[in-house]
Amino acid sequence: MRHIDSKFPRVVIIGGGFGGIEVAKGLKNKEVDVLLLDRNNHHTFQPLLYQVATGTLDAPSIAFPLRKMFRKQENFTFRIADVQAIDAVNKLLQTDIGPITYDYLVIATGATTNFFGNKDIEYYAMPMKNVREAVNIRSFLLQNIEESLLKSTSAERTPYLNFVVVGGGPTGVELSGAIAEIRNHILTKDYPELKKEDMSVYLVEGLPKILANLSPQASEKAELYLRELGVKVLLNVQVTGYDGDVITFADGKSIPTKTVLWSAGVAGQFPAGISDEIVVRGNRIRVDEECRVIGMEDVFAIGDVAAMISDELPRGHPGVAPVAQQQGKFLAKNIIRLINRQPTEKFKYFDKGSMATVGRNKAVVDIGKIRFQGFFAWWVWMFVHLMSLVGFRNRVVTFINWAINYITFNAGIRLIIHKYQRPPKRVSDLKDTHHVNQ
Repeated sequence: MRHIDSKFPRVVIIGGGFGGIEVAKGLKNKEVDVLLLDRNNHHTFQPLLYQVATGTLDAPSIAFPLRKMFRKQENFTFRIADVQAIDAVNKLLQTDIGPITYDYLVIATGATTNFFGNKDIEYYAMPMKNVREAVNIRSFLLQNIEESLLKSTSAERTPYLNFVVVGGGPTGVELSGAIAEIRNHILTKDYPELKKEDMSVYLVEGLPKILANLSPQASEKAELYLRELGVKVLLNVQVTGYDGDVITFADGKSIPTKTVLWSAGVAGQFPAGISDEIVVRGNRIRVDEECRVIGMEDVFAIGDVAAMISDELPRGHPGVAPVAQQQGKFLAKNIIRLINRQPTEKFKYFDKGSMATVGRNKAVVDIGKIRFQGFFAWWVWMFVHLMSLVGFRNRVVTFINWAINYITFNAGIRLIIHKYQRPPKRVSDLKDTHHVNQ
């Protein structure tokens, strides 16, 4: 493997997400060897996964090959690998492609879906954290509409046409809004046998409001926009279970549905070798103000998997892309300072603001003390996300798709390429009844 006999220190980065690629970019032309490891050969622009899930964009529009991204960086190597364990004492990684040594290690493995211990929901509900899961949602959504056409009564059709999104953060809001737009603009065109009223979209949130991390103005306006789209917003509702046919709530109510899309929480994911003593809420790794893993020499963690806890941030930084990007750029500079035996700096996050779109011509934006919603916010949201995509082709294809969709109300990739196979029914004695808090 390249770099083994190099005279330069080896920096190994686990994860090709927002943080990992910024570390690698920041080490370009430096006297280090960079090795990036990831289970996939591409970077995914996760903020637009919901548009893949609802057929607005095709998967390649939001993914970019990691090798192509770094083809002009001579000190960079990429390998598809699953890192299984970290041996910090010997500075060694155990992977499915063999052992890999490092001088400096960056854990940028991101987060996975958090089902809060409810095994039934984990088994039957559909998460959306990667391209494969988004494509599965698209296929299953369309499959259920097709299946509803084969039912002879309204009662039989209802579970196939009830779509429940759990979690009122940006992902849940954007996903439920996009599904509602399918209901409003696409359903009767593609399926003339159905009426718009036959399909229902629910957004379930355990807190008193959606978009809890945004301003009250943004939260209230987003809820109004969703209700105008026809989304049934259920607040202060705790999910207790889902068996593939019915989702149940703590107040005793339930909804018959074949489709539950889970966006209620995330949990950090990382290889074995991290002490349980430094793993905090959300399965995140405690790090100091320099992104160094507590108690581990030359091991760093950034992004969703890291928790930099302080009096000002008792839960650490939010799990959003700008945090990972800023930490990645910062850490690249600090690693060079360490190598050159120079004083290191402490990380300071600059919050550029938050935003979410709620369908056509509707979005909410918070930038510092500036709050605005509606049509202009929607254009700001589109511009920011378009320019954040990696690759000129992806920007062009996405812009064209958005433009056609805006003009015709009927664009999109509503293809069932590979049918999604639901998990088989579990036997009753395997069922778990843990309570779930969104």
